[in-house]
Amino acid sequence: MSTKTAVVLFNMGGPDRLQSVRPFLRNLFADPAIIGLPKPFRYLLAEFISRVREKEAQKNYALMGGKSPIEAESEKQRLALQSMLEKEFPDQQLKCFLAMRYWGPGVDQAQREIKNWGANKIILLPLYPQFSTTTTGSFFTHWQKHDHTGLPVQKISSYETDPAFIDAHVEAITAHFSQNGAPPNIRVIMSAHGLPEKIIAAGDPYQRQIEASCAAIKDKLPNALQDMKIAYQSRVGPLKWIGPSTLDGINRAANEKKGVLIVPIAFVSEHIETLVELDIDYRKQAESMGIKTYLRVPALGIAPSYIHALSEQVKAAMKEK
Repeated sequence: MSTKTAVVLFNMGGPDRLQSVRPFLRNLFADPAIIGLPKPFRYLLAEFISRVREKEAQKNYALMGGKSPIEAESEKQRLALQSMLEKEFPDQQLKCFLAMRYWGPGVDQAQREIKNWGANKIILLPLYPQFSTTTTGSFFTHWQKHDHTGLPVQKISSYETDPAFIDAHVEAITAHFSQNGAPPNIRVIMSAHGLPEKIIAAGDPYQRQIEASCAAIKDKLPNALQDMKIAYQSRVGPLKWIGPSTLDGINRAANEKKGVLIVPIAFVSEHIETLVELDIDYRKQAESMGIKTYLRVPALGIAPSYIHALSEQVKAAMKEK
């Protein structure tokens, strides 16, 4: 019997309409990897947070047409990877599927599609380049808890320094810089989603992997883009988060009379953190700080080098026994 390998690309997901915002937020904050309280208290807190944040979140999603673009963006990545794998493995039966952690298409739907296709092997491939217990780790746990396929599963944890992934960022950064006139006196701010310090202190490798990605990218950038800083965005809640914050990084650049080029280093598709937080909120604040040049590099999306990086992860996984 020939092997039929299902490749599951996974991400966090996002609301598909404004009415989905509250249940999406409830699913997010009910995740024990996000809020580590016992179940009844965690669910109560998730319900409370989702109610409190619903209206403001709906305003932000309204700015993007009333829904998150992450499913559509991830679907484009799925199709691009499918096409590349078919060319690289013409004699192999591989099919790419999509699964979102907190909204549709969810794990149950992906597993039904995989069983209907007749797969006998599964590869889980994150659309998170750097591993965190709160993202990739959470998905692995969720998949295992709800797995009704009975199939062997290979897990790809991260690819933070994969050469093609690094090349994809270098190409995106240099292209955006050139397309905007290669302005002088620019600071590159590598902006990643933040995490509470206690998660990193407990052994989460995310910050270390972000730093590894940035170091590898910096090694390949031209001299004009060697002024690089790492910063973290999207803080919520009362806990102390890793820093500096992206806004602090922008403010420091303003004080030093520099322009900024923002790179979403941990986001591979456009969504609320890039289209609203970086493009609207932070841009306005940067202008109020006196920043004259504010550039934001697009997320990698279906950049050929990034899709190649994903295909390399699949190739390596297929060689493992």
